[in-house]
Amino acid sequence: MAALWARRSLSNMTSGAQSLGRPCRSPQGRAGGGGGRAGGGGRGGVSEAYKSSSLLRLLPSFSRGSFCLLLRFFGSAMGFGDLKSASGLKVLNDFLSERSYIEGFVPSQADVAVFEVLSAAPPADLNHALRWYNHIRSYQNQKTSLPGVKKPLGQYGPPGVADTTSGSASKDDDDDDIDLFGSDEEEDAEAAKLKEQRLAEYAAKKAKKPALIAKSSLLLDVKPWDDETDMAKLEECVRSIEMDGLVWGQSKLVPVGYGIKKLQISCVVEDEKVGTDILEEKITAFEDHVQSMDVAAFNKI
Repeated sequence: MAALWARRSLSNMTSGAQSLGRPCRSPQGRAGGGGGRAGGGGRGGVSEAYKSSSLLRLLPSFSRGSFCLLLRFFGSAMGFGDLKSASGLKVLNDFLSERSYIEGFVPSQADVAVFEVLSAAPPADLNHALRWYNHIRSYQNQKTSLPGVKKPLGQYGPPGVADTTSGSASKDDDDDDIDLFGSDEEEDAEAAKLKEQRLAEYAAKKAKKPALIAKSSLLLDVKPWDDETDMAKLEECVRSIEMDGLVWGQSKLVPVGYGIKKLQISCVVEDEKVGTDILEEKITAFEDHVQSMDVAAFNKI
């Protein structure tokens, strides 16, 4: 009777454990390959390894769910620990003891990603990691052309070891610090202050720069009344004209005809201070010697 009761209890416990909750599925349970009915893995792609576990069968429903989550976590977590510590380098050395590269059979971006985290070469006692480090270092000039796509450190290394290397946090963690709902008032005030500062600097710089004075070079023809006019006296009268912004230059006598000569004299004037009309008015004021005045040439300086 006792033996019969024990067999019934064991049978009820086993059947109850199988009927409560859903069984753990293998990683390929939903896709093809080794899961599902076509893969021969049982209904719903239940892993044969999980089905054969007597421990999992005897666990209550809630414990079985937690156990499945732990298995999935440790099956998906990857990394080398802290690669900047001795323990992390030891994990890397053990990982490379059975392979030449982080992934595959040729250097790739996976090797570059791990290499760039290391601050120095591993110690000599970690011969596998040191061999790999020296080999990847020889590809520094070609690292951008190596095959593959660089991924976070947490996607490399042995399973069950989480990546804890400082400075390898994902970009998403940095984005969490951005205040998307911050006010723009502070930014507007800073921008306005910066704009005013730059305008003040520009005004000060412009004030120090000397203003450009517009000047012109003139060549004047001063004609006498006749051939008896004293040309030396005529030139003296012309040069006696003094104005702010007027500088007299060279002069010469040019024959006109019938023994008459005209005075050709050059000068430089500031456009804002001296005009040709003023010069003509002042020169023709010497009526005893000057008949007329013409501008023979006018050039901007």
